[in-house]
Amino acid sequence: MPRFFSEREIRAVAVFLPLAVLVIAAVVLIRPKADPEAAQRIEREYEKRQQTTDSIVMRHFDPNTASFDELLALGLSKYEAVSLLKYRAAGKVFRIPEDLTLCYGINDSLYRRLRPWIRIGRKYAIAPQEFRSGRILPEPLVPVRFRIDTVSARYLRAIGALSKRQAETFIRWRDLHGIYDMEELRECFVVSDSVAEALEPYVIFPERKAPPIEEPIEINSADSATLRSVVGIGSRTVETIMRYRERLGGFVRVEQLAEVPGVTESNYEKILKQIYCDSCKIRKIDINFASPKTLGRHPYIAPQTLRRLLKQRQLKGGWSTAEELIEQNILTREEAARLAPYLQFGSHSGSADK
Repeated sequence: MPRFFSEREIRAVAVFLPLAVLVIAAVVLIRPKADPEAAQRIEREYEKRQQTTDSIVMRHFDPNTASFDELLALGLSKYEAVSLLKYRAAGKVFRIPEDLTLCYGINDSLYRRLRPWIRIGRKYAIAPQEFRSGRILPEPLVPVRFRIDTVSARYLRAIGALSKRQAETFIRWRDLHGIYDMEELRECFVVSDSVAEALEPYVIFPERKAPPIEEPIEINSADSATLRSVVGIGSRTVETIMRYRERLGGFVRVEQLAEVPGVTESNYEKILKQIYCDSCKIRKIDINFASPKTLGRHPYIAPQTLRRLLKQRQLKGGWSTAEELIEQNILTREEAARLAPYLQFGSHSGSADK
């Protein structure tokens, strides 16, 4: 008699069948049993109750365990709450938030309002595929203030800031580079801008001791590497300072550094102790001959000021002093005081238009 299955296939079936039976039995035991009488009792009991909830209080809830009163407090009508309880009594469970839309009486608009507050409990929740090792998604902890130099990967995962792999990568990056301010925190490639923004109110940074400086750094001639060595100036701030310095023509006073976007008040105080500026190295503009493009690049010349200046220059031909610009209402006295160090009133522009 011919054999339809090999001995190896017979052994595989013999092993598979008991496992399949166990899996099916487990699903049957875990899944709540349908109770038609309970569904009828729920309908009779709650149909008689009056809906007394006057105010809606949104809070996290598990649709598998939420009570009738809790559902009303979330803004569900009596009909919608009873419908959900009857759905559970029929032996159905909610394994993912989207399962709520399967419940008769829960429309799409109600689901969209409830979706941010749904937290499926450990008993039934199924984690997304990328987190299969854990299977269950615990409810994130409410974050409290923490030190970035000692925080653990486990805590970052627990508050929902980073995944397991991201948190472990972040800790290695932190231990290698050190993190002393928000700019350096954002430099870590696993921290998105939205995560950094969410963490900012809770992060406590360690104090970074400034290395001994033999002499302050001259800010007008310093290159990017030299500026980066100043405590308080990060890689992004270096680029911003150099772009502003180019538009400005150089710094006349170190206090002008506070005008640079991205320089925070705390970093500004640190930076001032490590720098100085040589005002002889600034680049001046010949206001009588400089092109509109050259004048418009300067941060102290606003667009409306530029229009007045060009119009008067075309009519008058030029000026000899900053005082004349004030008298002709082209500049206010405050604007003239800021701009005067960058102006020259010669008859030859030289390199001013370069």
